Amino acid sequence: MSLFSAHLLPWSALLLVLDALLWHLVPFKHRAPKVGVRLVLFLAFSALVINAGVSPLQAPLFADDPVAQLGATALGILWWLYAARVLTEVFGLVLMRRIGHSGRLLQDVIGALVFLASIVAAAGYVLDLPVKGLLATSGVFAIVVGLALQSTLADVFSGIVLNTTKPYQVDDFVVIDGVEGKVLDINWRATHLLSSAGTMAVVPNSVAAKAKIVNLSRPNNLHGVSISIRVPNHIRPRRVLDALDRTLQGSSSLLLNPAPKAVLKEAGEEMSEYVASGFIAELGKKSEVRNQLFDLAHRHLEAAGISRQPDGVIEPSSRARALLDEVKVFRSLSAEERDRLARNMVAQQYAAGEVVLDLEEVPDSLFVIATGVVSATVPDGNMQVEAGRMGPSEIMGEQSILADTPSQARFTAMTSSIIYRLDKSLTRSCMEQRREVDRALNKLQAVRQQNSRMALMAKPVAVRKGGFLGWLQSR
Repeated sequence: MSLFSAHLLPWSALLLVLDALLWHLVPFKHRAPKVGVRLVLFLAFSALVINAGVSPLQAPLFADDPVAQLGATALGILWWLYAARVLTEVFGLVLMRRIGHSGRLLQDVIGALVFLASIVAAAGYVLDLPVKGLLATSGVFAIVVGLALQSTLADVFSGIVLNTTKPYQVDDFVVIDGVEGKVLDINWRATHLLSSAGTMAVVPNSVAAKAKIVNLSRPNNLHGVSISIRVPNHIRPRRVLDALDRTLQGSSSLLLNPAPKAVLKEAGEEMSEYVASGFIAELGKKSEVRNQLFDLAHRHLEAAGISRQPDGVIEPSSRARALLDEVKVFRSLSAEERDRLARNMVAQQYAAGEVVLDLEEVPDSLFVIATGVVSATVPDGNMQVEAGRMGPSEIMGEQSILADTPSQARFTAMTSSIIYRLDKSLTRSCMEQRREVDRALNKLQAVRQQNSRMALMAKPVAVRKGGFLGWLQSR
């Protein structure tokens, strides 16, 4: 008999040590090869144990050698625990592939049941203990423990339900029982949320299973954003709705499908509540877009002759002179200088789709948007790429004012718009009298040139497709 066959039990023990070292020290890139190596080592361990005369299904028969008897008994028990560990890893691999990260909790529960079964089997087969009496005793013990850990067990089984039904997953933004945050982990006891304030909220699974859950991350790439505006009842609703429609069109962040909309939500005795809502593709931009919509709503309500007073009441106001107060370029001017400019401003109406200022055009005026939405597009080969959208109190044609250079973008009215023209000579006179106006115009020109470059860089690369695929791409 060779040295190997004469010492099968020590070799079996050495194989267990090798398994532990490989599992913890070898850097496997994927889990499947790691589980495969453990399965192969378990089969080799089983072969060695059986060839050594040790059967996991009966008590060891080494009565003449107490040391061999003790070693065989230990290896028999370890075989059952080893089998439970391998089976748990296989179940975990299957669950992770089928249901992802949420399968970890189910794997833990299944692993606990498998290990419990293996302990009972080892006690019955290897140690030859009276399993029926042990099960009866353990049953009474389980009842006592179950009553003591009733809330904990409720969390465990609720966690299984949550992982099976998947109302939310890791990295989703959810609202659970009034607590809003990003899901960091779902374990056997609770769901961990990272709130917007940077704090950790721990919601027990039993509470989450009974609570109303709002998943802000589903459906993917479609997240609602809305603002609410209160207006006195004496203002005609159509005027407010038209202003809010222009507000929604003024934001390029909103998706076109589903289409954004403005509605009259509720008409009270004195105030009416209007809601403007739409959808965005990135949840992280929700607060930014919402703030933008509030700013646009204020400007378009102002442009419609509806201004907010300090006491919170909204009522009609005059337009031309008030418009200059909102133009950032002219904020350094005195009230008398703004009055003089307002008297020389000429209003012109544009229909939706009409070009206000064309590419390479050298205008003789500075344009100030009073109402409506204007889209600015820059050329990219034979195409036009949108660089931004403009609304009330924004200006166009600053390049011509600064150096008589042609416009580098095409400005097109997206809605019916009223735009004031301010003669170039008057604007240059303001620049000479107020250096702040000159600096503001130069800064505005630099910002717009930067926005144009960013729009061209962000433009997706066109993929040429013919036939039916090409038709789909154009839709």
